[in-house]
Amino acid sequence: MKTNDESPFPKRLKEARKAKGLSQKQLGILAGIDQFAASARMNQYEKGVHSPDFKTVKALADILEVPTAYLFCIEDELAESILTWSVS
Repeated sequence: MKTNDESPFPKRLKEARKAKGLSQKQLGILAGIDQFAASARMNQYEKGVHSPDFKTVKALADILEVPTAYLFCIEDELAESILTWSVS
């Protein structure tokens, strides 16, 4: 599935992954992606080349311990508020 060029998902995914200290490959494997495709697939998601289905989005959010809303939030300040709210 092609992603929308305006989607905040790639940026938010990369931010959350880095905050967790995971490589693209590690995150992909934890999300159930085949180990040989995990790095490439996560790279495509972070570059906005492709976007995952919702089941994968949910798995990624769970692993990264962020609400799914955070991954799709356009406004930086609101995204930070979502994170703050989710841990309180």
